[in-house]
Amino acid sequence: MLQTSIARLYEDNAARLGLDWVSGRGGDAVPVRRDSADTAALVGHLNLIHPNRIQVLGQRELAYIDGYSGDGANQVIANLFAAKPAAIILTDSVIGPAALLRAAEAKSVPVLATASAADAVIDALRRYLAKILADSTSMHGVFMDVLGLGVLITGESGVGKSELALELISRGHGLVADDVVEIARIAAKTLEGRCPPLLRDFLEVRGLGVLNIRTIFGQTAVRPKMNLKLIAHLEKPGQTGAAPTERLPLHELSEDILGMSIRKIIIPVAAGRNLAVLLEAAVRNYILQLRGIDSTQEFIDRQQGEMTRDVD
Repeated sequence: MLQTSIARLYEDNAARLGLDWVSGRGGDAVPVRRDSADTAALVGHLNLIHPNRIQVLGQRELAYIDGYSGDGANQVIANLFAAKPAAIILTDSVIGPAALLRAAEAKSVPVLATASAADAVIDALRRYLAKILADSTSMHGVFMDVLGLGVLITGESGVGKSELALELISRGHGLVADDVVEIARIAAKTLEGRCPPLLRDFLEVRGLGVLNIRTIFGQTAVRPKMNLKLIAHLEKPGQTGAAPTERLPLHELSEDILGMSIRKIIIPVAAGRNLAVLLEAAVRNYILQLRGIDSTQEFIDRQQGEMTRDVD
C-alpha cells in the first residue's frame, strides 16, 4: 500500500502554499494512504458523511460550525475528529476555533493554516498526492510527443529506436525520455511518463554518442512529461520469437501497463522504410479512431457494399 506522511506533505508544500503548522505536532508521522486508484478522496472540503483523509476548512466551513451554539458546535467538532482525519487545513486566513485546536492537540491531529483559497489548496494537494502515491514502473524505450500524443517506442536493442526518435525530433516532435521511461498511474485512467533526472534531455544514438537534444534543437524539442496513449513496437522481420506481421491487421493489439490496457502497433523494420513517416501516419490514424473514424472498417464496409450490389 502506497503512503506518505503529513510531515513530508508539509515540507514539500509549505513554501508553495504558504503553510504554517498551527497545532498537533505529535501527528507529524500520521500516514496518508491511497486505498484505491482515486486520490481525489484523500483531500477535500469538510465532509462528515464521506470523510476525506485531509479535511480543508475555509470561511464557509467555519461559518457552518459557528452557526451552531454551545453543544451543537462541539458535536460537529467531535464528529470531525471521529472520522480520524490525517490532518486539518485552515484556509483563507481563518482562525480555528479554540475547541477545534484543543481537540487536535489532544488527538495529535496536525492542523495547518494558510492564506490561500480552499479550492487552490485542494487542487494543489490532489495533484501532489496523485503523483507521490501513484503506482509506478520503469520501461525500456524512447518516449516521444508525436502530434500531441504520448508514444512509447519499444523494440530490441539495435533495432533503431533512437535513430527514429532523432528523425522525429528533426521533424518538430518532442523527446520526453530515452532508454529508461518512468511511468506512473496518476489517475484511474491516466498513465504519465517522465524521464529520470540523470537522463533528462539526452538521447544516445549509435555512432554519434550521447546528444543533448535541448542544446542542439532548442527548448521546444523536449517535454517534461506526457500521458502514455500509444506503444509503437519496432520489429525486424524474422526476429526470434516474433509473430508474423499481418499485412492488413484486423484486430487491435494492446499491452497491459500498471493495470491499464494501452493500444499497441507493430511497425516492421526493413531497409528503405521511412519509419518516421510510418509512425506519424500511425499516430494520425489512431487519433482519427479516437474520434470515431476507422479507415480499415470503412474499407471493409465499402467492399461489402460492392459485393452486395454485385449479387443483386
